[in-house]
Amino acid sequence: MTEVHKGSCCCGAVQYELRGALRPSVACHCTQCRKTSGHYWSATQTPSKDFVVTKDAGLKWFRSSDTARRAFCKDCGSSMFWQLDGEDATSVATGTLDGETGLTTDRHIFVADKGDYYEIETGPRQLDQY
Repeated sequence: MTEVHKGSCCCGAVQYELRGALRPSVACHCTQCRKTSGHYWSATQTPSKDFVVTKDAGLKWFRSSDTARRAFCKDCGSSMFWQLDGEDATSVATGTLDGETGLTTDRHIFVADKGDYYEIETGPRQLDQY
């Protein structure tokens, strides 16, 4: 039986399901992710075919760069998803998953761009870029 993981925004206007095993979380410290989330962005990724929005009462997509788009709930402001152009995958904000995830952080990326107000503890790999 296929695993199904559910998630939602803060107010519940956007809900989704991920089908299949979850990939370990990646923590991105690039400037864009920090601006979007208020800190660093932690995400798991799934093939787009395994990603289903089950309730769309507030989802808003926008172009965040020349090569990617992001989605958030227009009602509560929760940052939710990220998609790179030409890639058949969706990155999902780990914090939007409902309940326990069993995920661990596999690596930190763009650590050269991290904010000066926090430190990254020793543990997962740290890459200056992606």
